Amino acid sequence: MGTCRGGLAVRRGGAFTREIHDITNAQFRSKFEPDIGRMRGPIGVGVISDNESQPLLIGSHLGQYAIVTVGVISNNEQLAAKAFGRRTTHFSEMSEGGINPTELIATLINEEATFEEGIQHAQDVIEGSCSLLLLTDAGLYAARDRWGRTPLIVGTKDDSTAVASESTAFPNLDYEILKDLGPGEIVLATADGVETRKPANKQMQMCSFLWIYYGYPSSTYEG
Repeated sequence: MGTCRGGLAVRRGGAFTREIHDITNAQFRSKFEPDIGRMRGPIGVGVISDNESQPLLIGSHLGQYAIVTVGVISNNEQLAAKAFGRRTTHFSEMSEGGINPTELIATLINEEATFEEGIQHAQDVIEGSCSLLLLTDAGLYAARDRWGRTPLIVGTKDDSTAVASESTAFPNLDYEILKDLGPGEIVLATADGVETRKPANKQMQMCSFLWIYYGYPSSTYEG
């Protein structure tokens, strides 16, 4: 969800290939056309954002992974200050003049013992909302923000799985919608299918601005 920065990351044979481009004055496809030939792999993520560069490639005790996020974090300065206070954290993605919120989310995830625990920890401590995808050795984690403000939809086709923020992404590729993730829900998509790793929260606070303005007209939300 954005208009300024576009990024792709794919994983093949344990290695990641990533490209990020400025798409302010050009279409996504035209910018990435020269890269497509070498970005081959059975699993990948793509993102368009308003400001920060994504995807990020992260190395931690959880392993190497790629992360993309969408949302708004209103207490990012406080969370960064807390991380700096431990004197074991630094942030390298400062090219946009401040801490990249996606890198901040990755730092919060890395504070826990598992990806599931890390994602839930990040969701618990941020003020605002954040939906995300993690490209890992185990598969693709998808997690919707705890209030359900930004949508994530899972689609399937034959033996493949895709996750998107707009359902309109699926019909042209002949994907069938499997489910809308609920607020706070975490799933893991692998070659064997889609597994729920954390069930959805009961409470939802939908973003009315999405429904009446920036959501794509031909998309459906919440089934």
